[in-house]
Amino acid sequence: MRRVFGRSGHNLTGYGFIAPWLIGFLAFTAGPILVSLFISLNSWSLLSDPHWVGFENYSRIFEEDPLFFTSLWNTTYYVIFTVPLGLAVSLALALLLNQPLRGVGAFRTIVYLPSIANIVAVSVLWLWIFNPEFGLLNSALRVFGVDGILWLQSERWAKPALVIMSLWGVGGSTIIFLAALQGIPPELYEAASLDGAGAARKFFHITIPMISPALFFSTVIGIIGSFQVFAQAYVMTGAATPGSEGGPNNATLFLVLYLYKKAFQEFRMGYAAALAWILFFIILIFTLMQTRLSRRWVYYESEGG
Repeated sequence: MRRVFGRSGHNLTGYGFIAPWLIGFLAFTAGPILVSLFISLNSWSLLSDPHWVGFENYSRIFEEDPLFFTSLWNTTYYVIFTVPLGLAVSLALALLLNQPLRGVGAFRTIVYLPSIANIVAVSVLWLWIFNPEFGLLNSALRVFGVDGILWLQSERWAKPALVIMSLWGVGGSTIIFLAALQGIPPELYEAASLDGAGAARKFFHITIPMISPALFFSTVIGIIGSFQVFAQAYVMTGAATPGSEGGPNNATLFLVLYLYKKAFQEFRMGYAAALAWILFFIILIFTLMQTRLSRRWVYYESEGG
């Protein structure tokens, strides 16, 4: 009896310590999630009482809303190009910053700092960089004889412009890769050198397998973050004319931006909540796929080596 009571007392003590987190999770995470699910099954304009419509919002999205598929394609395009390109650039930077050079700590700081900058301020900065007349990027391209790219004013170049901008924030992934690289035992490279392995074989047969957990983590986080892209398109494509976010011709109408427009410009909260749940399941599917595929290529070193 004492044992049971004592064990229960320890459990109550543990729950007491985590109670602030549990209350916060229920109030600010789990609660809003359940409420959003309820809202998605209603027609609600914020100005009137919710009206139950069941799955009508979901059926309208797939059957009557071409802009949903436009926003889904734009978001998918962004994910397809942003995630691999960001991983490649951040890994290349990590390899450079892993060299034993004088002052390398300062370079690591410089690479990381942009990733913690405010996204709105960064978007305004890139608006100037992409300016077709006197922007820094077009000025640099003119040196090589390339002129006339409209970037954000062009339906063709608007999405590539935002993909290029995404490289500004690779500092976080770079630090993760750098930590993974520094955890590789140097004896592995020494043994490979004795066997006559070159730089390429060392990279693909030692470096990549040893940092594969970091690659997996960065890939999953990159996919989740890229599917939720919003602020860049909202600020950069609606700066000149508020309400025109997602232009030109909906070329940067990402799914979260479309969700925002439905919720806070058209006041169709039920429809917007349904879009949010569809986005949730898309991200969930991609995450589960990555987790399943990771069994084939992610290498976790055992404690025994």
